[in-house]
Amino acid sequence: MGWFVLAIFAALVLFVALGIDTKNKSWRMRPRQVLCILALLLIIPGCFATVPTGHTGILTTFEKVEDKTLEAGLHFIAPWQKVVPMDNRTQKATINMPCFSSDIQEVQVIYSINYQISKENAQNIYKSIGVNYYDTVIIPRIQQAVKSVIAHYTAESLVASRDEMTGKIRDALKPELEQYNIILINTAVENIDFSDAFTNAVEEKQVAEQQKLKAKTQQEQMVIEQTSKAERDRIAAQAAADVARIQAEAEKDVLQIQADAAEYAGKKDAAINDALRASLDQMLIRYYEIKQWDGKLPLYYMGDEGTVLPIIGSLTEKTETPAETPET
Repeated sequence: MGWFVLAIFAALVLFVALGIDTKNKSWRMRPRQVLCILALLLIIPGCFATVPTGHTGILTTFEKVEDKTLEAGLHFIAPWQKVVPMDNRTQKATINMPCFSSDIQEVQVIYSINYQISKENAQNIYKSIGVNYYDTVIIPRIQQAVKSVIAHYTAESLVASRDEMTGKIRDALKPELEQYNIILINTAVENIDFSDAFTNAVEEKQVAEQQKLKAKTQQEQMVIEQTSKAERDRIAAQAAADVARIQAEAEKDVLQIQADAAEYAGKKDAAINDALRASLDQMLIRYYEIKQWDGKLPLYYMGDEGTVLPIIGSLTEKTETPAETPET
């Protein structure tokens, strides 16, 4: 606007100056007054405005914000109007801020967000906040949300609960920014830094926990080894007992088999004898008696009352036999 007023003023001054006649001390129209057209040419660029890509143009008339916005490109405007470009691309902001946990431990948090302004309501942002909306609105709201959420966590749980904490900060920050037509796209807790004293204390605690865990592990290992040895001894004793039992049962079976064999042999011999006795009938006995007889008759026989009597003729034959022998 100031540039436009300056151009008009310069054109008027030039037009008047070229019409002054210093000799006659008068003013009249001269051909050289056409030079004032050069001044008017300076006004023409003020009738065009360019909105860069990724920006929204805020149109103002004598510093009054119009209800419409301009898209990226070249636009024709009145010489008394002005276009203010506002970046509507996704932007990133990173804030490093001190915070306190629930156990009053100071932590340094690096927090970042991705955001963009609402293109349809860019004129309202410019009207109510201005172009410096980041410092005016975004930074205070981020600090408030981050510090409020971190205050609900202990220092030790902050690292483990980073994802949960980030979600809570996003949920708290999003509606706050939407009130100012600023769209929250994404957030992240990039880093959490603790004081040296707290870090040393945590390291000492971790070392103690590790030593405790190591001692517990060693003790459990010893118990396992002792249990394993006792189990091995029990298995060895059980195996020895099983071997002795199997050997005793085998010996018992051998003795039983031997006894059964002896009994079977005795039964076999008895069966053979029984078979032989059954087969020796009176005719067979008579046969063996005849086969074994030497041809000599008996000289005596047993009487009924147990008296022994000579057989008649047997004695005569016995006495005559020696007398005949010499003749031979």
